[in-house]
Amino acid sequence: MIRKLLLAFIIILGFYYVFFIDTINPSLVMVFKLLPMILIISLAILTKAENIISYKTLVIIGLIFCAFGDYTLQWFIIGLICFLIGHLFYIRAFLTTNETPVPILITVCLSLYGAIMIIWIGWTLIQDSNTILAMAVFTYMIVILVMGWTSFKTGSKLAIAGALLFIISDSILAINKFMFPVDYSHQLIMSTYYGAQILIALSIPKYSAIRSKVIQ
Repeated sequence: MIRKLLLAFIIILGFYYVFFIDTINPSLVMVFKLLPMILIISLAILTKAENIISYKTLVIIGLIFCAFGDYTLQWFIIGLICFLIGHLFYIRAFLTTNETPVPILITVCLSLYGAIMIIWIGWTLIQDSNTILAMAVFTYMIVILVMGWTSFKTGSKLAIAGALLFIISDSILAINKFMFPVDYSHQLIMSTYYGAQILIALSIPKYSAIRSKVIQ
């Protein structure tokens, strides 16, 4: 019951921040941005997860670093580092599962997508003499694509959908920040971002059920 209430509050607060940000007092914008993440972390903590304590713990740590990233993204490189660390914990969590092999088609698609994005955005930054930023973005893109790839090892549709939404969210953010303005960028970035974090948190009990069946 508590988890259902938390999920309802997450959706309501996230919806309000995403679509009604203009009505929020500027001094409270960061509070409203972080509240859904704090509740998502609480949701993950309250989730029962038999046999996969390591998975649950790693996901929670990843969520916490992403929440730090939300706040520190105003200092872009610092925020990027926080998110990168968060993704490393997600990768470690997904690797603890190793339920299914990753299809070759997925590997090829993610590799091609990553190459296109890295060349497109990275080359633009290098041309603008932002070599250090280009390297930081390059590293981050590699890590988030690995996170997406390892999510397929979980055998959990929730984890996979969450990871792919994260890639979409960060791709829109990068294009909007470095390439050209994206219409409704705030709504697109934050709705996919919150959706990603919710689904990854919800993968804890789903994966627990899968593991229990395997062990039995």
